[in-house]
Amino acid sequence: LGTDWSDVFKHGHAVSKTNPFWNELSASNPFIHDIAASNRNKNNKYLSVLKENPFLFSKVSTNRDSLASSGDELDIDCLLRKTSVRRSGRSKSVSDFLDIADNRRFNPHKTASQKTSASDVTWFQNDREAYRMAWLSHRQLTRSCLDLEAMSHSPGWAQTQATDIHVVCKLNHEGGSVQLPDSDINVHVPVGHVLPGEFQEVGLKAILNPPPSFNNELCSTVSPLIELTLSNLNTREAIFLEVKVAAKVKNDPLSQVMSDIVCFFSHNKEGPFKKLENCYTYQDTIQVKLKDLSHIMYTVIAIQANKIQPPATNVWDYVHRTISVGIYGPKYIHPSFTAVFTIFGHNYIPGKLTICDIKKAGKSMPPVVFQLWGKHTFLLEKPQDLNISLKSCDPDFEVKMEDQSKHIKEEELKTGEMVRQQFLFSMLGCREMHFFVFLVQIKVLKSSQVTQFHVTTPDPAPKLSGIINRPKRLQKRKEIKSAPLFLIPTVKYPKFQDKTLSINTYGVALKTVLRQNKIDYLLEYFKGDTIALLGEDKIKAIGQTKIKEWYVGVLRKKIGLVHCKNIKVISREQAIDTADSELTTRSLVEQISLPFKKLTYIYSVVLSTVSESVYDWRALAEVLGYSQMSLDDFNEALADKESERVAHIVKKMKEDCHANKKKRLFLYELIVALLKIDCQGLVARLAQDTIILTSAVKLGKYWRELAEKVARLTKQQIEAYEVPHQGINGVVALEMMWKPAYDFLYTWGAHYGDGYRDLLQDLQSALDKMKNPITKPWRELTGTLILVNCMEVLRASAFSKMEEE
Repeated sequence: LGTDWSDVFKHGHAVSKTNPFWNELSASNPFIHDIAASNRNKNNKYLSVLKENPFLFSKVSTNRDSLASSGDELDIDCLLRKTSVRRSGRSKSVSDFLDIADNRRFNPHKTASQKTSASDVTWFQNDREAYRMAWLSHRQLTRSCLDLEAMSHSPGWAQTQATDIHVVCKLNHEGGSVQLPDSDINVHVPVGHVLPGEFQEVGLKAILNPPPSFNNELCSTVSPLIELTLSNLNTREAIFLEVKVAAKVKNDPLSQVMSDIVCFFSHNKEGPFKKLENCYTYQDTIQVKLKDLSHIMYTVIAIQANKIQPPATNVWDYVHRTISVGIYGPKYIHPSFTAVFTIFGHNYIPGKLTICDIKKAGKSMPPVVFQLWGKHTFLLEKPQDLNISLKSCDPDFEVKMEDQSKHIKEEELKTGEMVRQQFLFSMLGCREMHFFVFLVQIKVLKSSQVTQFHVTTPDPAPKLSGIINRPKRLQKRKEIKSAPLFLIPTVKYPKFQDKTLSINTYGVALKTVLRQNKIDYLLEYFKGDTIALLGEDKIKAIGQTKIKEWYVGVLRKKIGLVHCKNIKVISREQAIDTADSELTTRSLVEQISLPFKKLTYIYSVVLSTVSESVYDWRALAEVLGYSQMSLDDFNEALADKESERVAHIVKKMKEDCHANKKKRLFLYELIVALLKIDCQGLVARLAQDTIILTSAVKLGKYWRELAEKVARLTKQQIEAYEVPHQGINGVVALEMMWKPAYDFLYTWGAHYGDGYRDLLQDLQSALDKMKNPITKPWRELTGTLILVNCMEVLRASAFSKMEEE
């Protein structure tokens, strides 16, 4: 950074004559503002952001979550507010806008700002070299001038942000504990550590790659290198470091004698390190007393062997060693993106990871911060060659052929450092972007050990329309030029007609069936009754005792199942008296929606799904009973976006149902309304989502039995689903058991794609075959099968084939 920049400023005027972009440069480069400004009016609209606000580099925004901020680390809301007239959205990084979109949706907890001293500001204003260094440092991990119009075609590198996972906590005379986020690394500060009235600031940071000298035949690191900082050395009591490590010594006498978990300590990152004696070890947890305190200290936990005695070949043979795997990817998926498979030599898996060796079209990309998509741990008895493969479970996506299988060498594992492999995913054809599930498989080449787990990707990037404030004249011109490309196709929803169903097939009851214990969704009938059949498809479901095949029928204005063997199927011409089997389309809709009165749902998911899938708010408002509403009832923010207006209608209905809980049920009324505007695909999607969630809740701990039946999961694979939801005691609480159950059912269901009928039927059959079927007391899955089997007859009768005027 010792370059002489004087020539740049001296010859600025000459350059401006040959560079057509010169007049725009100072908007992004503060160092040439003075020269660029000389060619323009003094009332120039292009001002350096730094000259507007010199505090930007030296404070954390009060309006944004500092851990979730973009690489600019600026107050983006402030930038959008103050510079929308002066500069277009193109001069800010895409990550800024994506984070704003997230903040608008989730409104995260705000962080407190750090005070900036007057001397810092003077330093920036008066010392040009310091100002330049700050700017260069600030831009190091930021790529800001991306083409926002082409973002949907970008390979996913737009989410760049500078991150460093660490924590700083201020403690007083009473002490306390500090934990590194998402880790088992804690510092305990006892009472009386500092004098009354004084404070201690404790900082914790994990450096993922350990010092290289530690990993050899006799020693292997089992924690990251931990950086511990203290602000106050006027102390009276020692502090304690507690770390849960990725290994424990085997129970056999030889291992117990030959090896031990130890802690190494140094005042310098590079060493030299000394072994600490004040250690207490319990299974895989080590607690260390730190006496020799300084402002900055480094510790690392390792397994150390006195010597290697055959048949052992290295220190790994004395311990049970756990390998941690993290799958990382961009914050949002794109038509082409890279997932990074990462193996750690310890059990700390950070939520974000900076990747510096990403390549695109053979060229190196700037450093990118990837998000943790999924993690897994497995036991590896000794360092061995591994084969890693990723397979998409969704036919819309594939892994690039040469990336489908990668190898990790035994020597790489011995180093204790992070080992990474990149896998390039791409979308097939021009389909709509959506999240999907892929399978990660790890094979130990020298043995038959295979570990596998599923990972769900995040959603595609949110649409940025409405966030970027362009100058009005440019915006107007663009709308005229490109309107046909961006308008949602006009969807005209059909008018629902309340009339008698048109039935083609009937059944005559061959026997009388009356049940002492009434069963929901099963019909009762007398011998000789004529039952209208809503289609010829059969449903497999449990009856009183065993699984049978059923038709969906109508008798005495009630819809339900009738056992196939109990009726003789006849045509409409053969039916004599059909008065008892008549039903209106309105009654059909209301009855087949009944399961949704008892299904569990996530309101935010229902809201977003409906608002994205319904394209006419007036049609939804009318069937929900809000036909009196007009555009005047929406505020300005909702005036131009159809999805926001649909969401507003759904929210209003939710509030009205909440105010009258005894008579109105939100999900039931919403499904009835969607069926009345013929949104059958949307209803099927909501049915699938709510059935999977409700089944997970109903199953609880019995999900393990289901997983063995339908997917033949091993005990180890079942445990892998439960690990992310384990509590402090290493066990999944009973009330939390629905979470691994949901993860499994969701992953299993993803294999069916759009085949929602097959999914629901296979789930019903699998639940019915359990030792104690939950479908005996819980019949809503049967009711949902009736719903999806009645959609065709509903569409044929309730909606005119002629186009409505």
